[in-house]
Amino acid sequence: MITASRSLQRTRDRRTSWFRERTGLDSRTVNRQIELDGCVNFRDLGGYPTSDGRTLRWRLLFRSDALHALSARDVDRLRSELALSDIVDLRSTGELRAEGRGLLGQESIGFHHTPLFDGDLGSAGSEASKRAQTMTLGQRYVGLLEIAREPIARVVRVLASARGGAVYHCAAGKDRTGLISAVLLGALGVPDDLIVADYALSGERIDAIIDRVMNMKGYEEALRAMPEDTLHARPESMQAVVDHVAARHGSMSDYLRSAGVDDRVLEQLRSKCLE
Repeated sequence: MITASRSLQRTRDRRTSWFRERTGLDSRTVNRQIELDGCVNFRDLGGYPTSDGRTLRWRLLFRSDALHALSARDVDRLRSELALSDIVDLRSTGELRAEGRGLLGQESIGFHHTPLFDGDLGSAGSEASKRAQTMTLGQRYVGLLEIAREPIARVVRVLASARGGAVYHCAAGKDRTGLISAVLLGALGVPDDLIVADYALSGERIDAIIDRVMNMKGYEEALRAMPEDTLHARPESMQAVVDHVAARHGSMSDYLRSAGVDDRVLEQLRSKCLE
């Protein structure tokens, strides 16, 4: 991890100064982070303003890294304090099999395994890894957005119909989770710059995120094989996604329509999440 550590150090000041320019979004003044024993990147998606003057409700939608290491105290908070009714697991079947669900597997909270892709994570010599080396992280996000339309649509339907709070997560809570967050925020009418800012928040915990993922089964080799920018949450990576959606689809709602999400579901999502 020497290379990763040096790269993180080089970008820390640039990342912090970019984020502080967004009034009201600096995590020192708006604390979205929910501190748990078994997670390092569990955040509330509430509070963001929309272009039409509404606001996302707090304590309703949550984004996170993997939940299998939650303590009994964590699970009690999710069940009682956050009133979770549904969990969407974006990890692949192999990831789920390797790490499991932990204590949440014993709870009566709805579980929806919805991998955005269901292959392995790749190795240094795989063809997928070689192709990834030639692409920016933003380009990889755009590719996933287009090839994973069906599972992304399923995630949106689950979250729109959840009877209580809902959390969606992958392993790090940055990439697949970040993409779902962008789709949701865009469909709810949150401006693009705030979508990018929400993604960049993961950068404040990137050291802890990488340390945690490197200790999970099967991830160390895959992470070492990925391009250097995978180990960051730079604004330009998510900016590539919102720019692509605007150019190709017009809006995130139109992207979801192309994926098979009808207006009834979109309205259900807005009614549930906005005030």
